[in-house]
Amino acid sequence: MTNQTIPVTQPFLPELSEFVPYLEQIWDNRWLTNNGPFHQELEAKLAEYLGVEHVSLFNNATIALITALQAMRIHGEVITTPYSFVATTHSIMWNGLEPVFVDIDPTTFNIDPAKIEAAITPRTTAIMPVHCYSNPCDVEAIQKIADNYGLKVIYDAAHAFGVNYKGDSLLKWGDLSILSFHATKVFNTFEGGAVISPNAKTKQRIDCLKNFGIVDELTVTAPGINGKMSEINAAFGLVQLKHINIALRKRQVIDTQYRLSLADVKGITLYEQRDFSNSNYSYFPILVEDDYPLSRDDLYEKLKSNNILSRRYFYPLISNMPMYRCLPSAGIANLPQANALADKVICLPIYSDLTDEELSMIIQCISDVNLR
Repeated sequence: MTNQTIPVTQPFLPELSEFVPYLEQIWDNRWLTNNGPFHQELEAKLAEYLGVEHVSLFNNATIALITALQAMRIHGEVITTPYSFVATTHSIMWNGLEPVFVDIDPTTFNIDPAKIEAAITPRTTAIMPVHCYSNPCDVEAIQKIADNYGLKVIYDAAHAFGVNYKGDSLLKWGDLSILSFHATKVFNTFEGGAVISPNAKTKQRIDCLKNFGIVDELTVTAPGINGKMSEINAAFGLVQLKHINIALRKRQVIDTQYRLSLADVKGITLYEQRDFSNSNYSYFPILVEDDYPLSRDDLYEKLKSNNILSRRYFYPLISNMPMYRCLPSAGIANLPQANALADKVICLPIYSDLTDEELSMIIQCISDVNLR
């Protein structure tokens, strides 16, 4: 179909000439890291754009997750979802905590609140849900459970940049929310992330922890880590932020075209967003059902043979990976919905520079099962 490979995602890049003046300023003032002027400016502008009070920038979202758990002084067990990227569970393990998997809701693909309460033990201190594919978790139900049992809620919001929930920022829910600014995300700083805090005191603790736990020149109060974002990353974020609304609108057009073209393809189920939130169109997952002429893996290979890269995201489940499958909560019988979903899902290419011609090729490849 095409001699050029269509990637599953591709970062939005502004004109290089727009970024160069920022680099020149960094060279002039020789401030490369440690809360420089671009770092401070990006925190302020992101807080305004996202509709939150306190943003702490990080060099990546994994370090941000690890630090968030430390900041909340979590110990013992953390209830989480197996349907996510491995960084979610890795951050729990890096803190010497035990992840406890519970199943997902088959309509939202998010952690199922109805399964959380049964997984709580005297050792449980926190819940770490994931807003999967930018679809909000059932935040009210999760918060009610957390309040009843005195648990912290730390949201992995890596997919949820710019998402609102019932008219307000989704990032305000829980004790903390963590964003990813990796190159694959709708908003990127090459590599990067952020922690959203509810108050200045919590932000102060997080900012201390991401700088080795240093309070001042003579005082270190906690075993922190080096999680600081550099000035170059922050500067790139400032350029990205100027274009984010245009990039999101382009993604929305692609999302709409996929939905119109694939809605009637037998055996393909489209993922639906909750009707009281917006999407940032970060992913376009489809489910390959039993009545589609090809298996999920055969469709994946078919797309690949036509130079179209899709992703079985998330497959395999975290709970089925060698380092986690020995956990008592990782058994397949305990996670039937997550296992079933992981065997059906494919994320199709979506990014702001995807052309109409490329989009048509992808749709044709899925719709025409006789096409090799």
